[in-house]
Amino acid sequence: MNCRHCNAPLQHIFLDLGFAPPSNAYLNAEELNAPELYFPLKLYVCDRCWLVQTEDYSRSDELFTKDYAYFSSVSSGWLKHARKYCETITERLKLNAESFVIEVASNDGYLLKNFVAAGIPCLGVEPTDSTAEAAEALGIPVKREFFGKVFAEQHLEGRMADLILGNNVYAHVPDINDFTAGLKAALNPTGTITLEFPHLLNLVQLNQFDTVYHEHYSYLSLQTVQKIFEKAGLRVCDVEELSTHGGSLRVYGCHADDDRKISSNVARVLDAEVEGGLQDLQTYLDFQPKAEKVKDDLLAFLIEQKRQGKKVAAYGAAAKGNTLLNYAGVKPDLLSFVCDAAPSKQGKFMPGSHIPILSPKAIVDTRPDFVVILPWNIADEVMESNDFILEWGGKFVTAVSHLQVR
Repeated sequence: MNCRHCNAPLQHIFLDLGFAPPSNAYLNAEELNAPELYFPLKLYVCDRCWLVQTEDYSRSDELFTKDYAYFSSVSSGWLKHARKYCETITERLKLNAESFVIEVASNDGYLLKNFVAAGIPCLGVEPTDSTAEAAEALGIPVKREFFGKVFAEQHLEGRMADLILGNNVYAHVPDINDFTAGLKAALNPTGTITLEFPHLLNLVQLNQFDTVYHEHYSYLSLQTVQKIFEKAGLRVCDVEELSTHGGSLRVYGCHADDDRKISSNVARVLDAEVEGGLQDLQTYLDFQPKAEKVKDDLLAFLIEQKRQGKKVAAYGAAAKGNTLLNYAGVKPDLLSFVCDAAPSKQGKFMPGSHIPILSPKAIVDTRPDFVVILPWNIADEVMESNDFILEWGGKFVTAVSHLQVR
């Protein structure tokens, strides 16, 4: 297997989480007795360009299907983040009714609806029918395709974008070079690209191994993104550090021949990556035991609660939760159910673990002693909306980056 960016042979394993089904492949009741598709969940690091990437087995069309269950609008915090971005970028780029915005992986219209409301022409590119339909119902034009160079050349009818944005999609593309070439092909000469993605530095430093799943083909540092951009004839001109998804970067890109200045933020983040060991192979080779400790501590906690006759439930049927539960081998005997606010997931079962997914009302009905928050990145939001469990002495638990009971 070779690096997806620079084609160097991959020889170094960063993380091995065994075998798991795709993290968003939620099951219906009739599917529980049928065979389930599992893939190796293993990461390699390239010692030439430092791209961290999954082992090549699963295909994007097997992961992002027409009934894809992740809807961005379910999270109120994410909606607020999107609205603030739209306000800020509109002012920064002076976008107006003559501008054109493209969002790649536009999901259910959670973000583009802000541009529609502001009268700024836009287009969503979204391959999953379930979310594209929701966006179209909001009056957002959507192309139901995977984005890449061919799409940019054949489906935009020559219209170039003033802004191309992609939130949490850059890590999801199997051919990152082709995707980046598509960004260049679709961008007008003075246009801007913004991409948000979880920062590899946080994964390494904060033990966020549960952000690893098959839909994430790449785990990105700024240094590596710079190299990928340069190969495509683009360059990074600014970067922001965000708190979303446990710590993300928002990279600003432009054509390589654009004369805008490079922000000092770029050098600052690059220096932090070097200091954090992202260009030191030993950093990656030493990571596996950290993930194993989280797994062991969670299992020990759940087994102890079972012995004591305590009731344990979970909140948030998130992809990161599926990674954690399948790696730890947790089944319904240790975790009775998972609550989720998304109607698209309720009544289904978690892939691999087969833990039932219920409405949040189940917490009120069953009064569990502990609620494990699987999407730890929105733990504060979950605890605030479910603080009523304190009335019967219930407690919240998070497992990553280390076990906390609060």
